Amino acid sequence: MVAGLEELADVGRTLVMGVVNVTPDSFSDGGEWFEPDAALAHGRELLGEGADILDVGGESTRPGAGRVPVEAELARVLPVISALAAEGAVVSVDTTRAVVAERAVAAGARLVNDVSGGLADPAMADVVARTGVAYVCMHWRGHADVMDDLEDYDDVVTDVRDELAARVDVLLAAGVRREQVVLDPGLGFSKAGSSNWPLLARLRELEALGLPVLVGASRKRFLGHLLARSDGRPVPPLLRDDATAAVTTLAAASGAWCVRVHAVRASADAVRVAAAWGRARDEVVGPGDGAAAEPTDRPRAGSDSTARPTT
Repeated sequence: MVAGLEELADVGRTLVMGVVNVTPDSFSDGGEWFEPDAALAHGRELLGEGADILDVGGESTRPGAGRVPVEAELARVLPVISALAAEGAVVSVDTTRAVVAERAVAAGARLVNDVSGGLADPAMADVVARTGVAYVCMHWRGHADVMDDLEDYDDVVTDVRDELAARVDVLLAAGVRREQVVLDPGLGFSKAGSSNWPLLARLRELEALGLPVLVGASRKRFLGHLLARSDGRPVPPLLRDDATAAVTTLAAASGAWCVRVHAVRASADAVRVAAAWGRARDEVVGPGDGAAAEPTDRPRAGSDSTARPTT
């Protein structure tokens, strides 16, 4: 159970976090929800599509993006967080700044989604410890304007796991409780291309740290490159939603605590499919035993199904 989110503890499936970008320059929607009224309407729409959490952000983290003044970030996110929380939504704030996180929690946010894992602002750990808010600690090596220069791994899964473990140690030393912490492998952050796939395929190695894991693959560049057109150009972000839903299904089947997505409906369906699949599998082989056992009275692939029993 993640601290402060008790009502989401027993849903029996992977959670879905819907993205509410209150920015004029998001890579995924180009600022479509920049005005507060539009952001509120979009948040309500995502809830109607099945979002469990709304992640409100006021600073773009797209590759190459510059920083936003703290006053501008506060002005963007606080009215939206306050209004959505007042309507009963479970709201997260997407920020790397301690002052924004603290003000957002006061406005009703119940989770802080920090793409820097506390590295961008050393005061973040203290805010998380004092407020007791749930905290997503993402793997991060640098701000958006330099992160693509920092993609250097021996084994990306081992390196990300170890760097996240080190961040958890820092958080705990600052007084943050383990039950507050959720981990995020940081897909696309200092991982522009093929480095992302091992993190997804070996998600259970990150889960072995004993903390919930959030997966944020939605509309990321590596999906655009995977689906590239015949001329080699990546498909644009809005054409990556089907691939995102496929990742959601596989991440949920691998035990992800939550997926963060822009288009909620398909992923909300996907996590329910994965949960039903998992329950049916567990009825056959028991929890955690892998693929369903094969009935012994059915011929195996490659066997001679017409063979007669011997007498």
